[in-house]
Amino acid sequence: MNISALDIEKVVKKVIEGIDMQEEKNCVDCVDGIFENMDDAVEAAFIAQREYMKCTMADRDRFIKAIRAEFSNEELIELISRMSVDETGMGEVEYKIIKNKLVIEKTPGIEDLKSEAISGDDGLTLVELSPFGVIGAIAPTTNPTETLLCNSIGMLAAGNSVVFSPHPRAKKVSKLTIQTINRALRKVGAPENLVVSVAEPSIENTNKMINHDKVKLLVATGGPGIVKLVLSSGKKAIGAGAGNPPAVVDETADIEKAAKDIIDGCSFDNNLPCIAEKEVIAVDSIADYLIFNMNKNGAYQITDKDLLDKLVKLVLNDKLKIKTEFVGKSAKYILSKLGIEVDSSIKVIIMETNKDHPFVQEELMMPILPIVRVKDVDEAIDLAVEVEHGNRHTAMMHSKNVDKLTKMARLIQTTIFVKNGPSYSGIGVGGEGHTTFTIAGPTGEGLTSAKTFTRKRRCVLVEGFNVR
Repeated sequence: MNISALDIEKVVKKVIEGIDMQEEKNCVDCVDGIFENMDDAVEAAFIAQREYMKCTMADRDRFIKAIRAEFSNEELIELISRMSVDETGMGEVEYKIIKNKLVIEKTPGIEDLKSEAISGDDGLTLVELSPFGVIGAIAPTTNPTETLLCNSIGMLAAGNSVVFSPHPRAKKVSKLTIQTINRALRKVGAPENLVVSVAEPSIENTNKMINHDKVKLLVATGGPGIVKLVLSSGKKAIGAGAGNPPAVVDETADIEKAAKDIIDGCSFDNNLPCIAEKEVIAVDSIADYLIFNMNKNGAYQITDKDLLDKLVKLVLNDKLKIKTEFVGKSAKYILSKLGIEVDSSIKVIIMETNKDHPFVQEELMMPILPIVRVKDVDEAIDLAVEVEHGNRHTAMMHSKNVDKLTKMARLIQTTIFVKNGPSYSGIGVGGEGHTTFTIAGPTGEGLTSAKTFTRKRRCVLVEGFNVR
């Protein structure tokens, strides 16, 4: 269904007004999975998960298909995508649509849960993947609906219920997404309150969720602070933290393609994804041609030192940390604040810097891309490892030299390593494999899926059922 921007704006306004009216009622009862009190939310999820354990795997599959079907509605996807941009002030609607569709189509379900069997003279042992119970999941402001949908599918497929703690600056769109999930589940007879949250997300409510004794697994998608918080909880925790992905380009690469891939990857949703290219490290012999082609593909190059200094002061604070108000903003918007007017064909702001420049060292999460020249590919790889800061998140390399590709992959040890493509191919956009928006580098689970949210259990039958 094709609807105009004006139509979408009217629907968004109506939905937000409805949510505001619902908040004004200040009722203590649940409204489609939304509770006033975090303790009530966790208790409801606990009861729901106990009921859920009575359901079959076929039931789980049916419930997940209902979520996919509900969010396959083009109008709904456009609605939550626009609400995300309007409420958070981050990203672009067209990219939010791509990401929301991606998680609905490419997040694994029950097919991800594979049992093992070991048989021999002493009998039969089954190793199966069982649920934790109630999962407490923290969602970011950068990918609010994508994370809620992706985690809901994976966690429910694994047999868990989930209590979400969304970001306060994505409160309304998160609430709508959770309520829509609940309505979809209700239509197909799922237990009530498998996916819940609170009406007012806050640090206080997040802490209550983390410390609640009925929450058995914590999943944090966000910055290093929130990951550290869940890891210090004493509970099993999965942390999906920050990254600072470098893109290395050597002299063997297809330079024209590399330039386009880097600009496309860096500009995807205004550089909000943690997988996106944050700095380029180019071998000197091809650097000029790479920059020429980046300019052809939507880059605006800053060469004036004074202008670069102004840009630094614009988007970074006195401690050289990013200013939140510029996260996820477009290159056009950022340049306008410098008094430079460009059209929407400009997607990324580029500049040459040294390796110690704050744009290289900090994860900016905005379409500003520093380029560092090095003498050869070995220096490029070493520098990439250095500026990735051990986050073990994502890295890119454009090269036709298999030995050097292998060297970088081994040294940088990132969860995602994209070769000769844009960063987003690492999460299934134009690349093979499933998608996720919870990429657990700090705790090592990698690209999470249903099996990530399970615990291994062994069932042993002694001296029986070995038929070999």
